[in-house]
Amino acid sequence: MNGKLYLVPTPIGNLEDITLRALRILKEVDLILAEDTRTSAPMLKHFEIDQKVFAHHQHNEHKAVAEIVKFLKEGKNIALISDAGTPAISDPGFLLVREVLKHNLPVECLPGATAFVPALVNSGLPNDRFTFEGFLPVKKGRQTRLKDLIYEQRTMIFYESPHRLLKTLEEFIEYFGKERQAAISRELTKMFEENVRGTLTEIKTHFEENILKGEFVIIVAGSDKPAPKKDEKYYK
Repeated sequence: MNGKLYLVPTPIGNLEDITLRALRILKEVDLILAEDTRTSAPMLKHFEIDQKVFAHHQHNEHKAVAEIVKFLKEGKNIALISDAGTPAISDPGFLLVREVLKHNLPVECLPGATAFVPALVNSGLPNDRFTFEGFLPVKKGRQTRLKDLIYEQRTMIFYESPHRLLKTLEEFIEYFGKERQAAISRELTKMFEENVRGTLTEIKTHFEENILKGEFVIIVAGSDKPAPKKDEKYYK
């Protein structure tokens, strides 16, 4: 009988956010794939999980996929975890899932922590329709992506690192306008969680005057203007 690949969400900060089912699966599988074994080790130790752990990250996932598929065909059950949150959401996992499914092997994703969900819900911005953009391209394709989003009417969700936050907010002001409503959540579920709401200009001013630390989720309101027609200047 073939084994199963489990995608197991882990806490994004507060260890109490792990589910009972996630703990059971992590204790029952034959091995665990972790984005960074050093990051996962304290969490696994805290919950007294002593399964074999192997690194699975963006630098080795292409090479590792074939070996993982082989283990699954041998009947081994495998859990994939990221440093925090749900695997494959701005983290490694997609390539593995795609390859496992190509071999008609079972894949199961457990529900659990994902940073953008609480950030979106507590932003106060419309959440009935939204688009998850994750991390913007650092260089190539960045301006093109931003131009494509100028007239996006759904609420937009971005991830950003501390050292690029102010630059990204400057670009958002340039492309979306200084009065566009937004919200930023930082250090979600942790002791120093912070949620800042207001215009893009107000939020940028706040973070110019405060320490930039932690992981950031940026929620930006959609445009209230329809996109120009293709024959108008924007498309030329």
